[in-house]
Amino acid sequence: MAERLRLRGPTSLLARTNLILAVSAVLIAASATIAMNAFVIDPIRVQSADDEAALLVLSAQTWVELPPSARPYFELEMAENHDLIITEAKQDLPEVDAYSTYFDLLRRRLAERLTLDVRLLQGDELLWVEVPMGGFELQLGFSAERRDIQPLYVAIVIVGLGAAIVFFSSLFIVQRIARPLVRVADQAEHFRGAHEIEPLPETGPRELASLARNFNTMAQEISGLLKNRTTLLAGISHDLRTPLTRMRLALALLPEDVDQELVKRFERNLESMDELIGDALRFARGTHEVAQEIELLPFVREVLASFDHPVNLCSHVAEIHRTTVAPSAFRRVLMNLVGNGLQHGGQVEVSVEQDVIRVVDDGPGIAPEHREAVFQPFFRIDESRSSTTGGSGLGLAIVQQLCQSHGWKVGIEDRPDGAPGAQFWLRFA
Repeated sequence: MAERLRLRGPTSLLARTNLILAVSAVLIAASATIAMNAFVIDPIRVQSADDEAALLVLSAQTWVELPPSARPYFELEMAENHDLIITEAKQDLPEVDAYSTYFDLLRRRLAERLTLDVRLLQGDELLWVEVPMGGFELQLGFSAERRDIQPLYVAIVIVGLGAAIVFFSSLFIVQRIARPLVRVADQAEHFRGAHEIEPLPETGPRELASLARNFNTMAQEISGLLKNRTTLLAGISHDLRTPLTRMRLALALLPEDVDQELVKRFERNLESMDELIGDALRFARGTHEVAQEIELLPFVREVLASFDHPVNLCSHVAEIHRTTVAPSAFRRVLMNLVGNGLQHGGQVEVSVEQDVIRVVDDGPGIAPEHREAVFQPFFRIDESRSSTTGGSGLGLAIVQQLCQSHGWKVGIEDRPDGAPGAQFWLRFA
């Protein structure tokens, strides 16, 4: 249950790279924002508040020192050039209810310069400060549009632009890397050794070109080895069957006074040898058969009818259900699975589902640790070489090879009812 609930990360190379770069970009943006706030914004804010406080105090001092006739001209100049209003008229204004960082810093700088407590007052369009100077109670108004620099907005801009740059950059870079890797993965997934594949283009960065070149070389070598194996075993099969035929002929020409029981034993041994050679040849050849559409249920019924022992058929599809498979390969796989079940059990049931075939027997079953090994050539659970207890050991290996050749999947499970036995399943791609 814990494994099911565990969150999974992205699986593709592009998604993982984007995630890593996005996290890195966020950390870089956060670091840049903190550094900018600490070393740029804060010093500028402090200096700006100090300069504005000095301007307010200096303007008040200048207004007091000027003669009354020059004060209106000074007030006009300050309003036009500095957006600063100086008035002696007393206005009853409320105090600013919420100080921003900048205005709080400005208030403290004014308090330091005037050596008294200073309040910022809220007007209709301006912020005002009361400055007692030279016996006058002046009110100085300045623009309320002067706002504090917002580090959050700066961070949002940096993160947004950084994320966009990282995304498109990683999309460009990773796609150049991912596309060749996807081609390699696709070729590796479909390569079965029996068919020629189109060589991968050996272009791009040095590492990717080397990977494509080595993959092409490996595919050619594997295809050559499989062809040589098929040719070798086909030749051995042909050469061995010739002396087997001669031996059968020699047995047929033996005098009648020879022990007939001995002759029968020789004949059984020759038949076992011939069967072993045939299995080995089928294992080596694999298949080059082209898939075609068939009616699944009638085809399975025809295969099961070829067995002397009755086999139960359970259908979960319509009679006219069609699927695309290689008929000869499917026939061989089904016959081997059913034959294995009849050999090790007594009763076999074949279940036909939507593109899935299940073969259930009532034999001793197959332990989980042996379920992969039984598909290997000549593997025997009972470690016996007697054909009466297990045949040549190639039946399931042929099943595995044919399934790999056509992209099918085959596996073993316990019986669904919990009874002794095994359940083989075959799933078409």
